[in-house]
Amino acid sequence: MVTQAHKRVEAQLEGETKRQFMRHLFRDLRALEQMLVDKRFETGARRIGAEQEIFLLDANYRPAPSALEILGRVEDTHFTTELGMFNLEMNADPQLLAGDGFRLMEAQLDVLVAKARMVAQSLGGDIILSGILPTLQKDDLGLENMVPSPRYKTLNRVMTELRGGDYEFNIKGIDELMMKHDSVMVEACNASFQVHLQVSPDEFANFYNVAQALAGPVLSVACNSPLLFGKRLWMETRIALFQQAVDTRVARRQLREMSPRVSFGDHWVERSVLDIYREDVVRFRPLVGTDLEEDPLAELEAGRIPTLKALRLHNGTIYRWNRACYGTMDGVPHLRIENRVLPSGPSVLDEVANGAFWVGCMLGLAAGNEDIRKRMEYENAQTNFFSAAREGVTAHFVWLDGEEIQAQKLVLEKLLPLAEEGLKAGGVNEEDVKRYLGVVDQRVRSIRTGARWQLYSLAKMKNDGTMGERLKALTAATVARQRTGKPIAEWELARMDEAGESRKNYMTVDQYMSTDIISVQADDSMDLVANLMSWERIRYVPVEDKEHNLIGLVSYRQVLRLLNAGKLGAGAGATVPVSEVMKKEVLTIGPKTPTLEAIKILRKHRIGCLPAVQDGRLVGIVTEENFMDIASALLEERLA
Repeated sequence: MVTQAHKRVEAQLEGETKRQFMRHLFRDLRALEQMLVDKRFETGARRIGAEQEIFLLDANYRPAPSALEILGRVEDTHFTTELGMFNLEMNADPQLLAGDGFRLMEAQLDVLVAKARMVAQSLGGDIILSGILPTLQKDDLGLENMVPSPRYKTLNRVMTELRGGDYEFNIKGIDELMMKHDSVMVEACNASFQVHLQVSPDEFANFYNVAQALAGPVLSVACNSPLLFGKRLWMETRIALFQQAVDTRVARRQLREMSPRVSFGDHWVERSVLDIYREDVVRFRPLVGTDLEEDPLAELEAGRIPTLKALRLHNGTIYRWNRACYGTMDGVPHLRIENRVLPSGPSVLDEVANGAFWVGCMLGLAAGNEDIRKRMEYENAQTNFFSAAREGVTAHFVWLDGEEIQAQKLVLEKLLPLAEEGLKAGGVNEEDVKRYLGVVDQRVRSIRTGARWQLYSLAKMKNDGTMGERLKALTAATVARQRTGKPIAEWELARMDEAGESRKNYMTVDQYMSTDIISVQADDSMDLVANLMSWERIRYVPVEDKEHNLIGLVSYRQVLRLLNAGKLGAGAGATVPVSEVMKKEVLTIGPKTPTLEAIKILRKHRIGCLPAVQDGRLVGIVTEENFMDIASALLEERLA
């Protein structure tokens, strides 16, 4: 979601360079204001556009850092890189809304997706449309997987410096994610389907406010990102993850109100698009700069249209969920509202249907130029948005005139009819109106969004294989269903057998190690260890310090020796601390250790488990039972 509009980017703006960039920014704003006064903008035209983000997969349905290679082979200007080497973006051509605009958008996206899939398959991989890739893991987010662009490197350095340390993430759903990361690369976990709607300058404020009011209801029917690192979080986890991934605020300043760079906003737009641009300049300092030779005011005086390069670059580092966009087509400037709420997937048809639903609601609700601010408190629009992200189509909203209503009922009874009116008024072909809104209607009635399909599929497979295998099966099934072109409401749930033959693809221990670890500390008692082993039916208990560094291991055999010596249980005397019994010299492996190498270590040293450690901290544990299972599967494959 980080744009690549400028190829040459300076380092962090400081001193005179910063002041010069701000000077260009102010001149761009003055030029924009003059263009609005002089009515230079295109009016009356209603166009739509879309940006499709995807994940690249290897043969094991894991992220493949092959963006540059695919880009080189595809040779199509509609494709561009994103932040991660395992991401790509495809930009559809603008289409006139009236007539078959959405049908043409869908057809082009189908062609672009098919082209990307064909090239990826020629490299032994595939692609997937998904808000968050289920098989993505934290160690995929290293800087080695960042696209080697000066812009991205500079943004990462500047944002990290502003934060003054690691990025912290805390997202709670059914499960809870608490983690730290050292770069902005977590943003690469997100993939969206961004829809654009061209509006006239005099209607911009009203349309933008309508977009804010609709953000929650539209998101509720489109959720497709319930999982991150195997944890079940929000129905649309992208919303929380993206905000935290590029948040430069520092926790120790929590008493001071500061706006995050990813924001829903905190008030309605009062007058024009200038309200948004000016506020962003006031609240957010530029992070990066570029070569700026154009004088926008001189361009206007010469009868030409300026590019407003500084303003667009600054706008590209501020992430409103509904973004104001300035652009030109055939030398004529225009304004667009970019909907960044929608996730990638589940299918191209679902995505275009989401876009049509949003545009239809926008046109229907903005009809008559009624001021939405008189019918809705801004705080309710905010609350609705985050409720939708957490709960999806079962969320409860406070809608117009203070009406409390469930998302499903709101969409079926009010918004779908409104969207139909809006699309028909916009001149969209009647058969396309029925086609796309029918997809949304079927999905909402069945409560089968992409997010719920993923969660239902995981629940169905909960007693089969490891979490890694289930996530792989889920990803494989998603890819297979996307190839059919059917909407999510018609997909059958994922099955374990879609993960491929046995476990030959699980060649590293992170695919099957247990991450739900029960541990103790050195000053705990061995009575606690004995009870843990009995209650939880485990044979090994790792010992950690307060920073979760692995410092020892206690085995079932050590507990048995203490029991036989009468040093454990009610009849024992003084309690025995873990520190006196634990094995301090523990063989460990990394999560990316090849399976065969781990099996060799296990057999050579005649041990029953191997803790997986990353940066000194315990991240997982694999036991002899895991290895026996994997070894048997590998042997069967070799014999076959």
